[in-house]
Amino acid sequence: MRIGVLGSRGSWHVETLMRALEERGVPVDCFPITRLVARISDEPRVRVGEQALEECDAIIVRSIPGGSLEQVIFRVDALHRLEGLGIRVVNSARTIERTVDKYYTSALLEDAGIPTPRTVVTERFDEAMRAFHELGGDIVVKPLFGSEGRGVVRVCNEDAAYRVFRALELGRYVFYLQEFIPHANWDIRVFVVGGEVIAAMVRRAEGWKTNVARGAVAELLKPTDELKKLGLKASAVLEADYAGVDILKAEGGGYYVTEVNGIPGWKGLQSTTGVNIAGRIIEHVVRIAAK
Repeated sequence: MRIGVLGSRGSWHVETLMRALEERGVPVDCFPITRLVARISDEPRVRVGEQALEECDAIIVRSIPGGSLEQVIFRVDALHRLEGLGIRVVNSARTIERTVDKYYTSALLEDAGIPTPRTVVTERFDEAMRAFHELGGDIVVKPLFGSEGRGVVRVCNEDAAYRVFRALELGRYVFYLQEFIPHANWDIRVFVVGGEVIAAMVRRAEGWKTNVARGAVAELLKPTDELKKLGLKASAVLEADYAGVDILKAEGGGYYVTEVNGIPGWKGLQSTTGVNIAGRIIEHVVRIAAK
């Protein structure tokens, strides 16, 4: 068996995954996804350098860097191609497509009956201003594609909304507007691997953004049955082999799933738990690749 990791050497997550594979005696290679070469009616069909990726039994996707629309689409197309050749991709191209796009994720969650904040998505400035008021005049503006809280802003003033929306309009961005849910500056990350919640944490911050990458403090959480059920259901809806499910508890009560991360980080979570998260991911990948 041979496993490939699409990511950058030196990355903490890539190195922990590769170490977990090496400890189990599984040959592993690391490839930057930006160096993919694909062929039609010739072989190898997908390679990086001299390494044919179709020689791998499974590919773990740890990074899809930003790029032009064509570049991003090609990278995901190549993952679909590998799956068509019988290589198990984790997470799958389908799951990555569903989780990288916040609107797609939110729509799937709502369709499955999973509580998620009221959201309006539009390309029009006037509709965005209208949505600002419809959502209570206190909203979170997010990039449609993005992670770790980058580019996310809270807008709770009409003049500020006007300026933010005009700036986004100039850049030809999509307006992804979500009602702000008071949550006392903390949220929950439930980590799911192979249909099982293996760990969870509370993330506490000084402000309303609760990303560990933005300075929030991680605390171990023993999830309730309700939180486990919510995390498992959200992960299943996105068809994820592993996922980080972000959940808000509103100050007035009730849980909301805000995001499902298809290429989730776990460095902060690992600092709170004795569970070997990379090891659990690798055990799952090896098991499904052997089928």
